Amino acid sequence: QVQLVESGGGLVQAGGSLRLSCAASGRTFNGVMGWFRQAPGKEREFVGAIVWTAGSTDYADSVKGRFTISRDIAKNTVYLQMNSLKPEDTAVYYCATKPGGIRVGVPEYDYWGQGTQVTVSS
Repeated sequence: QVQLVESGGGLVQAGGSLRLSCAASGRTFNGVMGWFRQAPGKEREFVGAIVWTAGSTDYADSVKGRFTISRDIAKNTVYLQMNSLKPEDTAVYYCATKPGGIRVGVPEYDYWGQGTQVTVSS
């Protein structure tokens, strides 16, 4: 079992920044930590992910150049730095884990956090 707890969400004006954290506990894992988001009335979508050991990342086109994922192995924590935020970034943001390599599909991920709300005002 892996427990994931997100934090750092909030209300920010367009053009602003937020940093989300996802703290992992439980059994150690050696796979991928992904970030997803779900806006009201929309399906959950892939934002980006990081390979835990290698540190390589991948991002959705909609956030490339604005969002950055990093991890602190000693703290078992992954971060999502979000810059130049837009109103369309408003959503509940989730972190999730999966074994193996980066994939963008929601069903590929087996452990999920509870989510943290990000609201970007125009």
